[in-house]
Amino acid sequence: MALMKAVFPFLLLTTAAALAQEPTAPPSSKIPPQPRESWSGIKIKADDKPAFPEPPAGWDIKRDGIPHGKLVMISYDSKTVGTRRKMNVYTPPGYSTEKKYPVLYLLHGIGGDETEWARYAQPEILLDNLIADGKARPMIIVMPNGRAQKDDRPIGDIFAHIPAFLVFERDLLDDIIPTIESRYSVQSDREHRALAGLSMGGGQTMNIGFAHLDRFGWLGAFSSGPNAKRIEDLLPDPAAAKPLKLLWLSCGSRDGLLHVSQELHAEMTAKNVPHIWHVTDHAHDAPEWKQALYWFVQKLAFD
Repeated sequence: MALMKAVFPFLLLTTAAALAQEPTAPPSSKIPPQPRESWSGIKIKADDKPAFPEPPAGWDIKRDGIPHGKLVMISYDSKTVGTRRKMNVYTPPGYSTEKKYPVLYLLHGIGGDETEWARYAQPEILLDNLIADGKARPMIIVMPNGRAQKDDRPIGDIFAHIPAFLVFERDLLDDIIPTIESRYSVQSDREHRALAGLSMGGGQTMNIGFAHLDRFGWLGAFSSGPNAKRIEDLLPDPAAAKPLKLLWLSCGSRDGLLHVSQELHAEMTAKNVPHIWHVTDHAHDAPEWKQALYWFVQKLAFD
């Protein structure tokens, strides 16, 4: 409750401008770069550079002649919320109960829901292509609704739903993960469980992931929202992060919330916490999150 009181007013003040940029559907093309003098309030630092190039041609186009996975919407009983909820689940090509698969839990932004990642990034296409090329491990991707309340639709005043994003921690740990592990053939140890998200979901990833390092071995925050705690609260003891297999931080250089990711990067650097820092010329938009996911899943070795 104390966290909710602290986070809520800060989000109201700092997130509105960036959310105004957030699209309701993926744009057809990349937004062209703008002159730095037009990036009001954004300060680019020397190490704010891409860690990876732009993806190669055809990276996000559905290919014929390769095996394809499945994207299905499933329902589950949430004891945390007290209702039946939905989540989108991708299973890789050739999914079989004879094998066990690692799992990536992928969280949406403040204005999204369980369909947002499918609309913005089409992870089923990205993964099918990468798996066919031997660049990503076959994995299950779970895309839940991070708004843990009975009416979880992104309607009305989206800021009024912020308390439900805090409740989601228990829904994920107590309801979603057990549901996935009971219905699918998965590897249930932390080394084979990843958590990542965009904007509000990026902040949730930092808050939940660092609070439960015994549950998640791989963390990814794309364009983190200001709901992400400062490192003093995220990681009082930096040595506790040593078991992490990967910590990914990324953002667009034209994103009004860049400072949030910059601060996380600076604090992790100061505490000698290994991580990837990837800054592109995108904004707070679908192209940024799509390319971030493309590179992130390739780093999930799940060893």
